[in-house]
Amino acid sequence: EVQLMESGGGLVQPGGSLRLSCAASGFTVRDADMKWFRQVPGKDYEWVSTIKRSDSITYFTDAVKGRFTISRDNAKNTLYLQMNSLKTEDTAVYYCYTDADGRQHWGQGTQVTVSS
Repeated sequence: EVQLMESGGGLVQPGGSLRLSCAASGFTVRDADMKWFRQVPGKDYEWVSTIKRSDSITYFTDAVKGRFTISRDNAKNTLYLQMNSLKTEDTAVYYCYTDADGRQHWGQGTQVTVSS
């Protein structure tokens, strides 16, 4: 069974950093396209970043380019999102996502709040 569990969210001041983790089970992150999304209450999910399984090429939405990095640790079967230079508009619940087995799988989400 595919399962995803995020951690690492919290309260941080503008300009600060956080690293989100997504522990995966039931599949291998190395062999799957992995994504991060975020959601603000009352709004749709917003795609944030992707790391491709085949070549590890990464993609980012324009709002986070140059500030966020996506990576994975194959030995730990874990996906990461390193977030630097955080802004108040980055406040959201962050979710990791995969369709590794042809079905959509989401984690439970982790809250990131950027506030002074």
